[in-house]
Amino acid sequence: VQLQASGGGLVQAGGSLRLSCASSGVFFSINTVGWYRQAPGKQRELVAIIRSGGSTVYADSVKGRFTISRDNAKKLVTLQMSSLKPEDTAVYYCNEVQLETNYWGQGTQVTVSS
Repeated sequence: VQLQASGGGLVQAGGSLRLSCASSGVFFSINTVGWYRQAPGKQRELVAIIRSGGSTVYADSVKGRFTISRDNAKKLVTLQMSSLKPEDTAVYYCNEVQLETNYWGQGTQVTVSS
């Protein structure tokens, strides 16, 4: 499975960004996919995941501001981020779990200025 993330960038606080991740996995539609992030000096943390059936899990810090979605036909997972805060600044990684193996994209930088 190869994952290609795109859509990061620099945005002012209160702004929005949309991250996308394209998967090469043939079992994408039945795998859980999601987004994690890692800020400098911190551990990688879950942002949001979406299961094959469409159920979602969000970190408390992003609930109500971020929305994860998936398009199984296009093998895409998208993270719509709104009301961004400086503390959202991090490298964002897309993730796909297949047969209990984690696959990671290359990461995309999101920087939110105050």
